[in-house]
Amino acid sequence: MNAETILELKNVKVYQGDNLVLNDVNCTLNKGEFVYLIGKTGSGKSSLLKTLYGELPLTEGEGIVADIVLQKIKRSKIPYLRRRIGIVFQDFQLLADRSIEKNLEFVLRATGWKNKKEIKAKIEDVLEQVGLQTKGFKFPHQLSGGEQQRVAIARALLNDPDLILADEPTGNLDPETSHRILNLLIDICKKGNTVLMATHDYSLMNLYHDRTLKCENGSLIESNAIESL
Repeated sequence: MNAETILELKNVKVYQGDNLVLNDVNCTLNKGEFVYLIGKTGSGKSSLLKTLYGELPLTEGEGIVADIVLQKIKRSKIPYLRRRIGIVFQDFQLLADRSIEKNLEFVLRATGWKNKKEIKAKIEDVLEQVGLQTKGFKFPHQLSGGEQQRVAIARALLNDPDLILADEPTGNLDPETSHRILNLLIDICKKGNTVLMATHDYSLMNLYHDRTLKCENGSLIESNAIESL
């Protein structure tokens, strides 16, 4: 695994409980790559992402994410893994009872940040990156769906992750807002982050087409032709 490789899987089997979802998974993601993860519902996309961020254990095969060996990781070390990974969910998962700034502060304090000035500066930095520098005082319910997803992306950026895993990040958004979220993730990728984005929305892939991995018939395959989807 070279210095530019962010994710590497060798002969990995992905399980959901006792059910084998994906067999013999082999793939490599390098620094600064934007990669789509596609496949039908139930094909294993979410299970693969959950394996990458430690929600599901890796029991067979070899996996390295941001220099962390997945098959050897202890439960107590999973928070450390998640500091190296930014995770963006379809349903935002923001805390409704506190402002956007307090949502972000909560994550920073939970991951070991203590200095108030550094916390404030980091929150301002990530909100600026996602174009919400004037919205930090608002509560989630006061924002549109697209703005809430921008907050979720800002949250994913807090600890300068090597890899961003986006699980259907546009699934609850209208087409125009989806395009904006995709463009934001692409911009983040161009700054050097690696992005793995699971999506059902193939129209997005026509706007910006890069590498595509497809979950199909229990396998993960490289797929290049949008037309074949």
